[in-house]
Amino acid sequence: MHILFLSDNFPPETNAPATRGFEHARRWVQAGHRVTVVTCAPNFPEGKVYAGYENRWRTRETLDGIEVIRVKTFIAANKGFGARILDYLSFMANGSLAALFVERPDVVLATSPQFFCALGGWIVAALRRKPFVFELRDLWPDSIKAVGAMKQSVAIELLEKLELFLYRRATAIVAVTEAFRENLRTRGIDVGKVHVVRNGVDLSRYAPRERDEELAKRLGVQGQFVVGYLGTHGMAHALHRVVEAAELLRERRGIHFLFVGGGAERDKLVELARSKGLANVSFHASFPKDDMPALWSVCDLGLVHLKDQDVFRTVIPSKIFECFGMGVPVLYAGPDSEGAQIVRDARGGVTLPAEKPDELAKTVLELSLAPERVRDLARNAHAAAPDYDRERNALAMLEVLLRVGGQPSEVRELDRAQDDRVAA
Repeated sequence: MHILFLSDNFPPETNAPATRGFEHARRWVQAGHRVTVVTCAPNFPEGKVYAGYENRWRTRETLDGIEVIRVKTFIAANKGFGARILDYLSFMANGSLAALFVERPDVVLATSPQFFCALGGWIVAALRRKPFVFELRDLWPDSIKAVGAMKQSVAIELLEKLELFLYRRATAIVAVTEAFRENLRTRGIDVGKVHVVRNGVDLSRYAPRERDEELAKRLGVQGQFVVGYLGTHGMAHALHRVVEAAELLRERRGIHFLFVGGGAERDKLVELARSKGLANVSFHASFPKDDMPALWSVCDLGLVHLKDQDVFRTVIPSKIFECFGMGVPVLYAGPDSEGAQIVRDARGGVTLPAEKPDELAKTVLELSLAPERVRDLARNAHAAAPDYDRERNALAMLEVLLRVGGQPSEVRELDRAQDDRVAA
């Protein structure tokens, strides 16, 4: 089967959509299928094209057997709204045009979080008379309103109409949480076509390892109890509350808050920490994907932090599963959610209410003084990791694609392969 996949994030970018898309597509190729990805020049989150790439009208490359077509877009940093909308619209236009000339796909897959990419996928599928599969990673535009990027308006109402249009027109929807499926059910979408394939972790790369002492020294955290926030510093994460928690612990030697990544709020956070004179907080640019396991190895806790908004009760941050793979306990501070329940069920971390700096500081201090408890949480986290193996998730999503693509014999072959894998 030939899978045509539209995604405006793809490696060497390292955010969750890029990682999930690449790791799934790589496994589909390994299973004997052809995958063509239409994307743009890598630039997330700073809005600067990565070294070795150019923002050209059309380029081709091959990554682990995946055919990658990159198109020219209006590039904007992951901050502000107007410029980002232009970014999204330009990818929808140029990505859709490029996809129309890709050789004979059997199914068209497009991903969110922003829905203009998915709209482009539907347009291509409709014009080429192929099934359209919508990978639903975010309840957009609810999340836009939740972070305060836009208020209820005519523009939001139009985005909500587009959202429902795409749900109805999709041949199948692959949601990343059960909460997303329930949300669609309450809004009149046929749940028979909604399949849940959660995020996961590549267990061939993410596994417990000794702390990389050379890296710890380079980051200035040697000998410290490290609370690591690795990922996008966005409006959804309320990371100023983490800086406030760090301020409460400023007199406690040996505790360090490590921020790695970029995003809309990063500059504000750097200035906030500087204005408070915090020596127990540091900020570093994003690391290459291959270096992420080493980076996790210097963390004693993996911090997941979300804004106190109801829409974030529906999300499962992907860094939970990276922590599980690495055997790093999760410190989850956010609205009670499916993600928080995963951490509790695994007994692989601690969950806290959203935006409570005093509780966050208290918990970090307690854990820093309880190394045996931290080790127990780490063992539990790693024991839960196989339930979220990216290999299993990729095959589950492939089965959806095969079914809508009219490949029943290949579905049966895949089922047999999965049975053999389980038996082994």
